[in-house]
Amino acid sequence: MNLLDGVKILSFNHYLAGPLAAQTLADLGADVIAVEPIEGAFQRNWAVANHFVAGDSVNHLATGRNKRSIAVDLKHPDGIAAVKKLVATSDVVMENFRPGTMTKLGLGYESLKAINPGLIYAVATGFGSEGPYKDRPGQDLLLQAMSGLAMRTGRADGEPTAVGAVIVDQHAASLYAMSILAALFARTRTGKGQLVEVNLYQAALDLQVEPLTAWLNGAPSPTPRGPAGIAAWFSPGPYGIHATADGHLAISMAAPKALAAGLDCEELQRFGEADSFSKREEITRIVAARLKQKSTADWLPLLEAARIWHAPVQDYRDLEADPQLRHLGVFKCAESAGGAQIRMVAHPARYDGRTPEVRLVPQRLGAQTREVLGEIGYGAADIDAMIAGKAVGVAR
Repeated sequence: MNLLDGVKILSFNHYLAGPLAAQTLADLGADVIAVEPIEGAFQRNWAVANHFVAGDSVNHLATGRNKRSIAVDLKHPDGIAAVKKLVATSDVVMENFRPGTMTKLGLGYESLKAINPGLIYAVATGFGSEGPYKDRPGQDLLLQAMSGLAMRTGRADGEPTAVGAVIVDQHAASLYAMSILAALFARTRTGKGQLVEVNLYQAALDLQVEPLTAWLNGAPSPTPRGPAGIAAWFSPGPYGIHATADGHLAISMAAPKALAAGLDCEELQRFGEADSFSKREEITRIVAARLKQKSTADWLPLLEAARIWHAPVQDYRDLEADPQLRHLGVFKCAESAGGAQIRMVAHPARYDGRTPEVRLVPQRLGAQTREVLGEIGYGAADIDAMIAGKAVGVAR
């Protein structure tokens, strides 16, 4: 995939949102150079479920493909000098340190813009680079709590509920990559670089743009979460996930008459379409009770015939056998840098019918330090001296 062929990106990212955004751009063909501390970035040393594969954390396996790795001590003058030489030939710098960190290192926007006026300098923070929260730790669960997302998730008779994936970070990663692409496009017209900023707090709000806009404009919300098992406070009945005799089904948009036919339930015949919201709790209780009387497999063809929007509730083990995911080739297999078989989730878009390939599996820390420094004019002896002085590191 060469959509971003010729675009050079320096990624000073750690945790999830930054590395994932950089991986998205790398999938599209950008030359992404991950600039990490000599001891490795956070995502190399901490793994989801504390799981490592042949020495690689699964965080790194999830966010590190198609990037070259260079290990640099950003407190060493020779390391800083090397980074500034890289900046001179780069299109984008990405960083998601605490606000002010890169400036203290001499690598802030104003300093690097003086080296390369056309540079896109892209920053991701927890709460923004200015304001009363700028120094707070920006972590997904904390943002779910602060943004209203947890308060608005779950049952009305239950507790606020965190989403079971790191969705704020992942949405921020998409916004981060999108913003960089917009700035690169603008530069093709103006020739000018610019500062791009995204933050997790606004990403968490952006995930809720529909219900939050409803609330801001006076939509009634007597409870923060949906009553009677309805999935959201703003939804009609029976929108939600309901138990069957042996599992669970999601019922989406469905008129009461269609539900009456699909569920063979005379009790629902008395409701009209206008009742879907005004009598949503009553409708939902009837639907939930009826669904418990048959298995999920028994209900599926009946709901399909009635053209009711529905889906079985699947777990990860079900995804491997899902025929649509198999058709799309969503799960990719490769051999890791450590020699182990690994599986990855593919880039989520196609271009002329093709999914971007895995050009580089997630690399060992410093695997391309010599290569990258050589490209900007360092000789072998210079690089050896920098390694010996611990200005840079190479893969063991």
